[in-house]
Amino acid sequence: MNEQLPISEASPIIARFFDYKHFTYPWHFHSEYEVMLVKEGYGKRFVGNRIATFVAGDVILFGSSLPHYMKSDEVFHALDNSLRVKGTIVQFEKDFMHYSINHYPQFIKVKKLLEEAQQGIYFPAGCSKQLVKLLDALPNETGIDQITSLLQLLKEMSEITTRQVISTTDYANAPILDMARIDKIISYLNKNYTKHIELAEVASLAAMNPSAFCRFFKSKTSKSLTKYILDMRISHACKLLVLDDMSIVQISTECGFDTISYFNKVFKKTTGYTPTQYKQIML
Repeated sequence: MNEQLPISEASPIIARFFDYKHFTYPWHFHSEYEVMLVKEGYGKRFVGNRIATFVAGDVILFGSSLPHYMKSDEVFHALDNSLRVKGTIVQFEKDFMHYSINHYPQFIKVKKLLEEAQQGIYFPAGCSKQLVKLLDALPNETGIDQITSLLQLLKEMSEITTRQVISTTDYANAPILDMARIDKIISYLNKNYTKHIELAEVASLAAMNPSAFCRFFKSKTSKSLTKYILDMRISHACKLLVLDDMSIVQISTECGFDTISYFNKVFKKTTGYTPTQYKQIML
């Protein structure tokens, strides 16, 4: 699932605390970098081509477009306990401080860190008290303070020698954002996925007829155009259900679905939960 985050040049950072009964967000990726601190909880982490356990205190850095998924241990799914997964998530645009990081020698360690992040990086629990302190502070900061704190966070992570790259070196992200033609199409879908999209219109962006485009798109994304758009809409709906006070009917319309019944059907098929169940579990 291609998760769409409300990040832009004007607002390059999202930092928030999370507190769930258990992790439910499906296998997904996004163009932004993400740092996750698990304060409470344990289970399995799926990053790139590796599966391993996570425990309280772990910090993970996910690179741009790196597929990942956090799965709480089965005991968290039981209704008769008070277990929670809690922590902090910081997400920032893939071109954050791009020129400085790539050209200034002071950023050499940070540049190497972000290159390693394309395979995912694991920071073991207890490896740095300062790392946890910086992550705990970021959600409460705004403006330039938040930006300077993120730079401090990247500096701290770049200097931790016990960090571990997660995926193997032969792992390569899906190339959907590496080719100019696909990049143009994905950019268009990112801006218009909640609207009605005509196949012929998208195919014209790739200078192909519709049938050739469908074969090309599926070869690069492993999904049909319809499935890709639906996944984007459901990803957006998942965020709105957790972070917004909109009704399910409003969310259905906001995400581009013509009817609430179709929205409910697609949401259940994609996530395994109805929208109502998803909201109850996540809050």
